[in-house]
Amino acid sequence: MSEALGWVHSTESLGTVDGPGLRFVVFLSGCPMRCAYCHNPDTWKEHSGTPMTVTEILDKYSDVQEFMHGGGITCTGGEPLMQAQFVYELFKAAKEKGIHTCLDTSGVTYEGEGKEQIERVLDYTDLVMLDIKHINSDKHKWLTGHENHAIKEFALRLGERKIDVWIRHVLVPGITDDEGSLTELGEFISNIPSLKAIDVLPYHTMGVSKYDELNIDYRLKGVAPATKEQAIKARDTIYKGLKSGIAKRLS
Repeated sequence: MSEALGWVHSTESLGTVDGPGLRFVVFLSGCPMRCAYCHNPDTWKEHSGTPMTVTEILDKYSDVQEFMHGGGITCTGGEPLMQAQFVYELFKAAKEKGIHTCLDTSGVTYEGEGKEQIERVLDYTDLVMLDIKHINSDKHKWLTGHENHAIKEFALRLGERKIDVWIRHVLVPGITDDEGSLTELGEFISNIPSLKAIDVLPYHTMGVSKYDELNIDYRLKGVAPATKEQAIKARDTIYKGLKSGIAKRLS
């Protein structure tokens, strides 16, 4: 039986922001969402990049494994769960070798027939870095092209399965930074008992040049990058919502 092929945009050795420790990061091609601030629009197209087998990826990991102190393999994208079968096979093989696995996803594909496939991926996933773009479904649709019902269901499912979760939220001035939404986000994620961390990432414009190269309209022209101070303040607001949500359940 031949190995499944994954469409890989690129790989990165010694990644430092893609999970605990130093990571071998696999950027998979294909994404259903069109986030207005996405800095990797070159990963959107399905079946683009380089076809690779699980063995080829694990061989590349082996080349740098001695440096991966406290790390492992992270699948990101694009949206890695667009290639759920391949991620399943990769993570299963990785766990058989004792390698820590991390999934960086939006969870948007957790619906319909896709649920069963994703549940299989989660059987071999140690950590999920879940990007929640906006807690309000209408604003989420404006921002990404999709509502967030599947994402919320996926988040709660991770808690049910006791899979470690890191929440990521990109702070875009005037779009994702209002206090009410940040508080609501905190209250929602208080329902995830396996929550381990919250990262608020300041919006930046470093990927804008890619839009020009790909002849894609950049919808956030004129929006200033968020500052580190704004991100810290937003994170504090999310934590207040988190504590409020926990308190409400205990009262």
